[in-house]
Amino acid sequence: MPGAPLIVVIGPTASGKTSLSIDLARRFGGEIVNCDSVAVYREFEIGTAKPDRVQRERVLHHLIDVAVPTESFTAGEYARTARAVLAEIASRNALPIVVGGTGLYLRALLDGLFEGPKRSEELRARLRESSSRRGPGYLHRILRKLDRAASEKIHANDEAKLIRAIEVCLVTRQPMTELWKDGRDPLKGFRIMRIGLDPERGALYGRINQRALEMFERGLVDETRVLIAKYGGPDIAAPLGSLGYKQASQFVAGEIPLAEAIRAAQQGHRNYAKRQMTWFRREPEVRWINDFGDSLSAQQRAEEWVANFLNQKSPDEQ
Repeated sequence: MPGAPLIVVIGPTASGKTSLSIDLARRFGGEIVNCDSVAVYREFEIGTAKPDRVQRERVLHHLIDVAVPTESFTAGEYARTARAVLAEIASRNALPIVVGGTGLYLRALLDGLFEGPKRSEELRARLRESSSRRGPGYLHRILRKLDRAASEKIHANDEAKLIRAIEVCLVTRQPMTELWKDGRDPLKGFRIMRIGLDPERGALYGRINQRALEMFERGLVDETRVLIAKYGGPDIAAPLGSLGYKQASQFVAGEIPLAEAIRAAQQGHRNYAKRQMTWFRREPEVRWINDFGDSLSAQQRAEEWVANFLNQKSPDEQ
């Protein structure tokens, strides 16, 4: 559907994206499309900050609980699935609202990703073994030699992305960033408005700390214990390596005390928020709101922007 409107709500963890998106969906007849790489997995509830049952009853949500924990729901798979969902929502003249904090998912959806080579489990196992043996920073140094531009975009502690980038470089014999320039397939048929939340950093960190604490108080450890018993660990169920679940797993294993697990989860989420903002600052044409998404002023401003956006005619309608 050429020129169909699409709203994208981005921002760091705990910035209130869910509250803002639900407000916009109720105001403009919208449906929410999840763009969080952990919320796509079933059985992972407390540590994912998914919209609760009441919120999901108020507004239709898509792409939550669509993958089993043992699956690898890649950015490419997300993009293909989400694009089909967007088209279906637009075909009913409803307003799709993409909401989430996973930058790579969003980039895959809006800009497209190149078709990289198939995974080589043998190569990946060798890289993981080398990383374990040679210590922190080894994979990042290897990637820097193979593709300096890619190494500047991937955090030195993000082992999964580092391994994939090295794998692509070695298998294709080309820098991954060169491949990025070819084969992109941008989303077509939509005109996009991006709204970003960027609350004051100290206030955001306070909310992050409180939310991480509340996850543990609501039973994150018990949930993690059940998931470990069922799946074993992050090598089988990748979400067990995500923030919150990773620290709860360390406590369950007796590696760290509970207080340290909570502090580590809080620190990890604060660091993640920094990386998210670094990523989202590169998004084009974002209308930023320096407040939380559950504040009345933020919601009123976003409503005004969206109302004006929806009243604009797309080029094919003029």
